[in-house]
Amino acid sequence: MNEVPQPRDESGLRIQELAYGLKVRDVMTSKIFTVTRRCTMWEVQTIMKSNGISGVPVVDGCHVVGIVSMHDIMVAIEGGYLDDTVASHMVSDVQTLSDEVPLTFAMSAFTKYSYRRFPVVNQNNELVGIVTPRNINLALIRELSRQLDEIEEGESQLIDKKITAFHRIYRLTRYDFEHAGRASAELKKELKARGVPSKVIRRAAIASYELEINVVAHSHGGTFTMLVDEGRVRITANDFGPGIPDVDAAMTEGFSTANDWIRSQGFGAGMGLPNVKRVSDEFEIQSGVEMGTMVKAIVYLKKGVD
Repeated sequence: MNEVPQPRDESGLRIQELAYGLKVRDVMTSKIFTVTRRCTMWEVQTIMKSNGISGVPVVDGCHVVGIVSMHDIMVAIEGGYLDDTVASHMVSDVQTLSDEVPLTFAMSAFTKYSYRRFPVVNQNNELVGIVTPRNINLALIRELSRQLDEIEEGESQLIDKKITAFHRIYRLTRYDFEHAGRASAELKKELKARGVPSKVIRRAAIASYELEINVVAHSHGGTFTMLVDEGRVRITANDFGPGIPDVDAAMTEGFSTANDWIRSQGFGAGMGLPNVKRVSDEFEIQSGVEMGTMVKAIVYLKKGVD
């Protein structure tokens, strides 16, 4: 299985940044081969061989009810039951990904589970695609190439100009992953226009994105504020609850209070707040059951800022 790199060092942060602007639907394969419960394992083997694929979703109408992998076919060959129906041997406990969640969810899911593919479903829980590590790797390569072209174009057009403050306030809605990441994308664009070093942009974008996703995934919604001046980026996330019972635990890598639905999307790895603190020059968090949670992260745009 191809490994999806994780954000541990500078190269990992680069990969994480590349993934921030992409949704699962942007990288998934829309050409899907499916079977029903009544198909035989032999028929599934033929489909896999003819199309060069290693797994096939089992559907009831447009809804995923199982999956058959190459491993299942090999077991069927060894056991001599290729003529059995899929219903008897498919894996029915299928993990799916929503097409609208960020690509980072899929990367987290491949780390959490030992699967080689995930069926992708829309808001109606209908099958719309398949995502594999290869899809992710190719998408990251394309995104890297696009960003390099953008940087080259930006450098050729960069002129001296008076730096003015950049201030934005966003309203974040619970589970609105469709728009999550908008603030981070605008921040990156603004910092690139100012000629800020790419490593600094990367850190600011990661802090921004992680806090956006944190509010969308774990709270009842809230506000998100960004302020950029000549010296620093100030990012503040305020949510409407329910608050963090144990802030120290929440700052521990791997700790998560994500519900079952968020976990089913491959999220909830417990790295959001620790990631924000790691990439920030200043970090502050306050939380209470009645007050909700406030997180502030500051990233210096240049060395020597007080």
